[in-house]
Amino acid sequence: MVTILLNVIIATIIGLIEAPALIRKKQVLESWVFFSLLFIGTLLSILLRLRVKLPNPLDLITYFYKPVSEIVFGILK
Repeated sequence: MVTILLNVIIATIIGLIEAPALIRKKQVLESWVFFSLLFIGTLLSILLRLRVKLPNPLDLITYFYKPVSEIVFGILK
């Protein structure tokens, strides 16, 4: 529980450090992207700490490329 709180505190500090510069430069799109990625990263870190089973992106890549690799290996035989 302490690590989750520490994670949120660190993400908040990062946001507070970066936000004024982005707002001062009127970089609205960059602000949205930055805070979205910061939120996603913080959320994933909390979920990992809670030992929630997260899907592996490699499984999705394998699912799409397996039929293609079977065709290619079939041609090369």
